[in-house]
Amino acid sequence: MEEIRVKCPAKINLTLEVLDKRDDGFHNIKSVMQTISLYDFLTISACPSEKKEIALSGTNSELPYDNTNLVYKAVELYLKEAELDNMSVKVFIEKHIPVSAGLAGGSSDAAGTLWGLNQLLEKFSDEKLRELCASLGSDVNVCLEGGCLLATSRGEVTEKLPVLGYSVTIVKPKDLGISAKEAYEKYDNLEEKPQNGMTDKMVEALNNGKDIKEFLYNALEPAVINEHKELQAIKNTYPQMIMTGSGSAFYALENTQNLVLCEGYQYKRYIAFTGNGVGLCEN
Repeated sequence: MEEIRVKCPAKINLTLEVLDKRDDGFHNIKSVMQTISLYDFLTISACPSEKKEIALSGTNSELPYDNTNLVYKAVELYLKEAELDNMSVKVFIEKHIPVSAGLAGGSSDAAGTLWGLNQLLEKFSDEKLRELCASLGSDVNVCLEGGCLLATSRGEVTEKLPVLGYSVTIVKPKDLGISAKEAYEKYDNLEEKPQNGMTDKMVEALNNGKDIKEFLYNALEPAVINEHKELQAIKNTYPQMIMTGSGSAFYALENTQNLVLCEGYQYKRYIAFTGNGVGLCEN
């Protein structure tokens, strides 16, 4: 039996602009995404078997460990594309990235699964691995590649940008998760949909090493914040905080020492920007 331990980074959206709705039901977006030093860890083993077997387990009771989990779907996809019907694959998910937070925990775990299996089984090129990631979800390639990326189309088309030396504080309501489906539906229902070109301004600032704080932006934030008092409490207390992805996590590009939201919230401090995506865990 072969085994590998993979670290899978979270991401934040420095910008997120929604362009239009596609015929396939997804939305075309323009977003600058940045991986951060908040990780899930996967222990993946693969060995020959009389039949195909996939078994998931992990540390988080919020996750389903069945065929609805994106990690399970990633294993299925890899084995199907590699034409491997006689493998037993087990994945243990050590979860640290909050669930349904807009931090791409599920996407990163899927990317880490595909990458880890390819390290063990060596079936695909890097380009094929990117194709598999793109077919699984919008943020999966971002987590595979890591660093700072301009993401377009539905998020799966990426272009590398410079990584600046920021760190973040993250706040999330403990009992509130927001699905991408909910956030985008609420965005579609907005009477006025903002278009302010912040992504282009962010890209210019990054390429010139300028302060990026004034260009932080998420078009989904006004679509969901009025529906959830927990999000309003974050924004009212820390107006500089920006929602990431479809929420419900917010972040600030500073280490806020005296957070006063108290009970009912999760906090992550001193989380750094990183230049790498999923990769081998060395300890």
